Amino acid sequence: MHKPISKVHLVGMAGSLRKASYSSAILSGLRDHVAAIATLEIRDLRLPLYSEDDDGAATPEDVRDFRQAIGASDGLVIVTPEYNHGIPGVLKNALDWASRPFGSSVLIGKPVLVMSVSPAFTGGVRAHAQVNETLLAIQARIAPGPQVVIGSVAEKLRDGILVDESCQRFSLAALDRLTEMSRSLEGSLQA
Repeated sequence: MHKPISKVHLVGMAGSLRKASYSSAILSGLRDHVAAIATLEIRDLRLPLYSEDDDGAATPEDVRDFRQAIGASDGLVIVTPEYNHGIPGVLKNALDWASRPFGSSVLIGKPVLVMSVSPAFTGGVRAHAQVNETLLAIQARIAPGPQVVIGSVAEKLRDGILVDESCQRFSLAALDRLTEMSRSLEGSLQA
């Protein structure tokens, strides 16, 4: 008798704080589409600015909660816009907090899917590359396969939902790769 496959628990991070954020819209749409195979908990990135002086015993409660949520998850889904050809400060700050304590952070070995969005046709590729570079330095595991870069994103959303079918299929295929990676890593840890 086979053990039923449990849902994968993912944490989502939108690199924009704007109410009508394209990044948040993509995450919300993904959450609704994957409900049968995964839970996607979207976290707010309004954290204090990282300072080593405020870390350790003085770590703020919201940061401890943020780290705990990542640690308890099976993987992360990051959707980032591109600000001035780079990663938004709010996302970099969240990754800085999550990357501590050095050498034993909750991100080490954590499967991560990065997606980037932009109203420009380039889809935020520069921010995407910078997020990947940061994740590699943190020793997270970037999900394999083609990168998800959604250009002209405003034209592909309606009422805050991704309606472009090809982008939706491509994004969901990447999410499938992340969930399979998460299950594979969980299986190897239990073996």
